[in-house]
Amino acid sequence: MRSDRSSGRNKLWPDARSALDGIVHDGMLLAIGGFGLCGIPEALILALRDTGVRDLTIASNNAGVDDWGLGLLLQTRQVKKMISSYVGENAEFERQYISGELEVEFCPQGTLAERMRAGGAGIPGFYTRTGVGTLVAEGKERKEFDGLTYILERGIRADVSLVKAWKADLHGNLVYRRTARNFNPHAAACGRITVAEAEIVVEPGELDPDEIHTPGIYVQRLVHHPHPERRIEKRTTRKE
Repeated sequence: MRSDRSSGRNKLWPDARSALDGIVHDGMLLAIGGFGLCGIPEALILALRDTGVRDLTIASNNAGVDDWGLGLLLQTRQVKKMISSYVGENAEFERQYISGELEVEFCPQGTLAERMRAGGAGIPGFYTRTGVGTLVAEGKERKEFDGLTYILERGIRADVSLVKAWKADLHGNLVYRRTARNFNPHAAACGRITVAEAEIVVEPGELDPDEIHTPGIYVQRLVHHPHPERRIEKRTTRKE
């Protein structure tokens, strides 16, 4: 497998650290795929932590757990604001939010997905009924359609997106595996620069075009991460 990028079409970088070189900075907005610990770009999150960048705003469904995923960035106080829909499994998140150290923009799960999708499609905003009459609607424009009230939600256009794929080819075409797809396609599309990590990387032409979930045009950099650490967020067993 080739490891150079001289052709301009090979998007594979040597490792996660080098793939983030020159594209991350303090105060930026990132969109990061994953749901709980499923489908998170763990190698890229670790590399982002090691860059030391701070005052980050992160759009992601949740903030991982205390000692894994985006929870690692909370431990090091690198996150200024989270745009999330579910944060119930992270005690450090709760502590920072209650103490005022962390700004949180709660966003209904479907709305968050649509905000990312809209950003990737070049749509600056859309109207939705979700959140009308709740705290989610505070400060947002309202408009009537067919006698019903809708609120305006802005699309998310991230400076950098980090996503996790199951398979990829050297051109950056991505295939996700089952529920690990979750927010990853939307996050990949809404980034001005998108970096993907994949468990399997193949030569161009080896992926069935009908199986590709994210076309390579959305992906600028690719990292091969063949042995992810598969943590179980919450294990439930029955008594024998």
